[in-house]
This record gives sequence, C-alpha cells and structure tokens, in this order.
Amino acid sequence: MQTALIALAAYLLGSISFAIVMSKVMRLPDPRSYGSGNPGATNVLRSGSRIAAALTLVGDAGKGWLAVWLAALCTGEAPAAGLDGALAGLCAYLGHVFPVFHGFRGGKGVATAAGVLVALDPWLGLAALITFGAIVAFFRMVSLASIIAALFAASFAFWLFGARPITAVVAVMALLLIVRHHANIGRILRGEESRLGRKSA
Repeated sequence: MQTALIALAAYLLGSISFAIVMSKVMRLPDPRSYGSGNPGATNVLRSGSRIAAALTLVGDAGKGWLAVWLAALCTGEAPAAGLDGALAGLCAYLGHVFPVFHGFRGGKGVATAAGVLVALDPWLGLAALITFGAIVAFFRMVSLASIIAALFAASFAFWLFGARPITAVVAVMALLLIVRHHANIGRILRGEESRLGRKSA
C-alpha cells in the first residue's frame, strides 16, 4: 500500500507543469501554442522571458528531485537502495510527460529526469549533467545533448549499480525521453535542428 501511495503522489507531483503555471502567472502565452509546442523551459525561453524559463527549469527539475526525496523520507531507505525511491522518480517523470492536470499533454521531461537522477544518486546525476553540458558546448543543440545524456545515464546507472531497480528506472526514462524527441531526431538527421545562438529560419 505504501509503495502505491508513493507512486501516486509522485505522479501527481510530476503532473504539475511549471511551464504552464509560470506562463499563466507571468501572463505569457501558453507554451503549447507556439514554438515546438513543448511545455518545457527551452520553449518557454522562446517567449522572451528568461525569468519564466529559469523558473520552469528549476521547478521541473525540483519536482523530480522532491519526489525521490519524499519517498526516501517515507521509507527511511537510501533512494538508490530499493524500489520506492526509483519508482517515485519514474512516476514523477511519467507525470511530467503525461500530466493528468493538463490533458495528458506534457513535455519531454529533460529537466525532470535530471532532478530524478541527482536525487537517486548525485554522482549519476553529475555524470549525466556533464555529458549534457559537453554536447551542448560542442554542438549547441539541446535536443542532441538530451538524447546522448539519456543514453549515457542508462550506461552509467548499469556501471554503478548493476541490475537493480534504479538501473531499470533510468533505462525506461532514457527510452521514453528519446522517443519523445523523435521529431528532433528527424530534424537532426536532415540538418534542420535549431542551435543555441542561432535564429531559426
């Protein structure tokens, strides 16, 4: 029963879309109505409000971290040690991608996944963030960096923890994140993906 309640609470927490909430609070257009249509920090930045984008990033990452932390608080076990912490992280991610509060139309979950990884294991989260930053620095494509960081995160998790629940959760999140970027993958292959610092045609 406790595990089910933790999973439900984490999903509901993840279902809070800070892109939509911040846009409403700051009287900006709904992020689903412009740009990529993705309710995430990168698309909110296209509204011209860096503050709203930053708050979205912090909020989406924070809810992933908080879900795992609360699960650890309830169970008394380390986030990476058992099932509940990992499951809470996965459910928070699923809530972001398929939010019950927003018609199940959510974002890609990059920031939320990052928050989950940091909460599950700081070294795992740091490795994924360094990978993400390196790809962004070299290629200036957030989408490509997200995809590669997701793949590396799954590999890092297996290397650090072997065949444990945390590894399975990271692998599932990585797979879903890559699937959510299917349109970006097509644009990358065609050489049409937008880059940081360069206006789209």
